[in-house]
Amino acid sequence: MAHDVLNRPTVHALLADGTTVCIRPVAPGDHEQLQRFYEEMSPENLRMRFFAVNRRSGALAAERACNPPHAGYGALLAERHGRVIGLAEYDTGGEPDGAEISIAVADGLHHRGVGTLLVEHLIAAARAAGITTFQADALSENREVLRLFTDLGLRMVRRFEGPEVRWTFALDENDAYLSAVEERGRAADVASLEPLLRPEVVAVVGAGRKPGSVGRAILHHLHAGGFTRRLFAVNPSVSSVLGVPCHPSVSALPKTPDLVVVAVPAAAVPATAEECGKAGVRALLVVTAGLDSAQAEALMTACRTYGMRLVGPNCLGISNTDPALRLDATFAAGHPRPGTAGVAVQSGGVGIALLDGLSRLGIGVSSFVSLGDKYDVSGNDMLQWWESDGRTDLALLHLESFGNPRAFSRTARRVTRRMPLLTVDAGRTEAGRRAAASHTAAAATLTVTRQALFTQAGVTATRSIAELLATAALMRSQPLPAGPRVAIVTNAGGAGVLAADACAEAGLDLPPFTSEVKDDLLALLPDGACAGNPVDAGAAVTEEQLRACVDRLMRYPGIDAVLVALVPTAVAAATGDVLVRAVTGGPAHRARTLVAVRLEQDLPVKLLPVTGGGTLPSYAEPQAAARALAHAARRASWLARPVGTVPALRGIETERALEVADAYLAAHPDGGWLDPRTCADLLACYGIPQLPWAWAETEDDAVGAAERLRGPDGRVVMKAHWPGLVHKTEQGAVHLDLRGDAQVRAAFQDLRTRFAGLMDGVVVQPLAARGTELFAGVVQDEVFGPLVLFGLGGTATEVLADHAARLAPLTDNDVHDLITGPRCAPLLFGAHGAAPVELEDLQQLLLRLSRMASDLPQLAEVDFNPVLAAPGAVTVLDARVRLLPRRPQDPHLRRLR
Repeated sequence: MAHDVLNRPTVHALLADGTTVCIRPVAPGDHEQLQRFYEEMSPENLRMRFFAVNRRSGALAAERACNPPHAGYGALLAERHGRVIGLAEYDTGGEPDGAEISIAVADGLHHRGVGTLLVEHLIAAARAAGITTFQADALSENREVLRLFTDLGLRMVRRFEGPEVRWTFALDENDAYLSAVEERGRAADVASLEPLLRPEVVAVVGAGRKPGSVGRAILHHLHAGGFTRRLFAVNPSVSSVLGVPCHPSVSALPKTPDLVVVAVPAAAVPATAEECGKAGVRALLVVTAGLDSAQAEALMTACRTYGMRLVGPNCLGISNTDPALRLDATFAAGHPRPGTAGVAVQSGGVGIALLDGLSRLGIGVSSFVSLGDKYDVSGNDMLQWWESDGRTDLALLHLESFGNPRAFSRTARRVTRRMPLLTVDAGRTEAGRRAAASHTAAAATLTVTRQALFTQAGVTATRSIAELLATAALMRSQPLPAGPRVAIVTNAGGAGVLAADACAEAGLDLPPFTSEVKDDLLALLPDGACAGNPVDAGAAVTEEQLRACVDRLMRYPGIDAVLVALVPTAVAAATGDVLVRAVTGGPAHRARTLVAVRLEQDLPVKLLPVTGGGTLPSYAEPQAAARALAHAARRASWLARPVGTVPALRGIETERALEVADAYLAAHPDGGWLDPRTCADLLACYGIPQLPWAWAETEDDAVGAAERLRGPDGRVVMKAHWPGLVHKTEQGAVHLDLRGDAQVRAAFQDLRTRFAGLMDGVVVQPLAARGTELFAGVVQDEVFGPLVLFGLGGTATEVLADHAARLAPLTDNDVHDLITGPRCAPLLFGAHGAAPVELEDLQQLLLRLSRMASDLPQLAEVDFNPVLAAPGAVTVLDARVRLLPRRPQDPHLRRLR
């Protein structure tokens, strides 16, 4: 237990006020610091900690914390600028699963979250050591500690014993605790970004006198953009640049900057960051590119040592268009238009394209951050900022990598309930699948993993910048369609056909109209019109006729959206601009989604003003309109679903599973594929059903096993085994339909002969009944966490690639999506008159697989193929599990990257 705490890495995390603190295990060399920590405590603080004013108690506490590590004790300290500001300890006192905890925080630092942060990290260390409960004693008048315990979010019991309160906490990871940690993290994160995005004082280091430098360009943008707070430049050679006062160094500035823009050569970046930190700067924007590994490490060390948040390096800059601030610290060509879209990108080129597009559409931006190499501030940080800034109602991300996808997923799920979150799904053209041993790993490409993350989090993933802007225009201007049903209206039959094809390709439906609606439409339109779907209003349609037609469809409950495709014609009454008025001149607030397509339009997408207020998206091609509608419909569907929950499971033996994994890795330090007996033991811990089987190492053992396992038809299956064997069928290591002792003996002899020197035994099983062959598996991605895959199984798994994927832990919604996602799903529900499979058993299999993957970070791969799904049961016929020596990491623990 002590070993686990001692080996926990040093991390940096944010306090409630947004400042940075270092959390690390106590080491023997910390004795002098800890003794000083207690010596500097006020008598009142000492009394609250030790229930009496006794300096000797502090000395003993410092000595105990720095003693050589021993079983059942762990201590973590919080450190800032080399000074200890907090200490948290647990001691089991020899108990197997419970521990006493104590907390101490330096004078003047209460109410800033030091104790809470330490306790969160102590809980994670204790869980990893097998501790399930904490107990703590506190004076009933110690309001700070009482509030800390109450606000943790853990299930607890408290008992008053005279002047003291006895607390008992269950350390299980419940939703209340995760939500409390998440909320504390969000508040701290937003506070830490204040100096970056709402600075009172900004300084630019590296702004020269000669035009063409990045630093000068950023200084010009800040000055010309009308930054409303104080602005300085740092240049030892001049007294001013572009009318902005200059000073020779950051330390010489008349007021300490909140934000410093660093635009100096790469070699000078570490020293500049160190100077900024010593001066008390709270945030850095490093636009410099080309830092080597040593320079990068020195930059991050300075930022963490002095508690500075960092954007970059190698970035375009940041903007906050709030009229009260007007911060434009970028070197883009122009100033971003103020608006309500939050934008975060890694690529500066993508950022410029999005800024231009949003300005052209009239949406504008609330804040913009070019993350660059993303050493610190991430897309997750920006989501939390936009959630809280009171100005953003649309979030756009272009991320090439994820620092903590599980934290991103939790944040995104919350944010997307409030505003659309759009991204470009970069990296879709992965050149082939990863080199992988199992069917599951071969299917778990980066693309599949990213798509699972986006789908579960409610993120709208587009395929290009143009598609992202087209979708943003629709979501910004129109109500979401309640479903995928679209009515198309056009003044040219060919345009209607193109629009219909585009809608079908995007997954939208074009339902036929009722006879009543058809009659109404024909009465409104000129002779020769066609009232099918698409509606061909004809080249001679007038503005009034087209408006009446659209208004009738907008009141029709059988559709969710109307797409109006317009083509300019030579008929005087049907010029393009006149017909556009038919859709922009209606009521400002319509009940259904309305979009226009103008094939002669010069820009891919525009937002047209609507009479009475509001805007209407107009597209230059039907494909863009259809894809935007499809994205909007999927978002509406996601919002309409109840929030998924992770169901409770019976019969789970997590502790025994950890023992099985630890025992295997103790015997195989490099990890590997489990033998059949160890694999069965692990699956039994999670109640995962396997077909009966027996292990045999000799011919006689195989015959005896076959005798015991034969079913009514008397047939068995024999599978060879040796360490590392995964694809038995491809290796010819399987014999099917074995009847009688003679065939069993012949099969064993064949396998022993062909695989001499490899085979260490065989698995004998009864021949399975008929059913649908499926596969289920897990790949533990080191960045994204465990990915669960499900789909059509058997020997054609990889060829057909019919599968769906979701990140664990699976909710009930995720399991439903996994089962219904593959193309083979109708087979499970009783297609063509067949009986449906046991769906409840299939759901349980996936949930138990997800739980196993979530419990065991050592679980690198799981491959269940085939899984036999039949009307009576769902059974794993063949299971392969690979373990690797990995230490558990709490994905919800608050820490900076």
